[in-house]
Amino acid sequence: MKTPKILSLFFVLLMFSCGENEEKKQESSKVKLKTTEKKAEVKKTTTKPSETIDLTNKGVGPISSITLNAEIDQAMAANGKEIYKKMCTACHRATKKFIGPPPVGILEKRTPEWIMNMILNPDGMVKNDPLAKKLLMEFNGSPMANQNLSQEEARAVLEYFRTL
Repeated sequence: MKTPKILSLFFVLLMFSCGENEEKKQESSKVKLKTTEKKAEVKKTTTKPSETIDLTNKGVGPISSITLNAEIDQAMAANGKEIYKKMCTACHRATKKFIGPPPVGILEKRTPEWIMNMILNPDGMVKNDPLAKKLLMEFNGSPMANQNLSQEEARAVLEYFRTL
């Protein structure tokens, strides 16, 4: 008579211990799932300001509208290249990152007005334009120097950028 009671007790204990393990496994998988979800949230990709495309922002400065001809004005571009060599190469390289960003492909990322305003009004842009502020931080806080170019000179530099 003791044997059935002992066997019954053994089965009851076995069932409780198995059920508890199952609960622990389920709780453990829930914890792993929550941890994985948190890691996924942290892995958001961020685009560098120099790689950000913003073709709506015109920037802050004297240029509010500019129209570019379909064909590049080669004489203006040549003049712009000379101005760029003289005034800009201390900090910029045409095709690679240096102290400042390279102008190659800039018209695919920025409006012509933004580019002209950055050339003509770098101080105002860094103070008031969110993208210019982010670029300043990306390039180690090195502000773009105001070269005091005229609008014609800045326009020539812009035309040169179109050839890159």
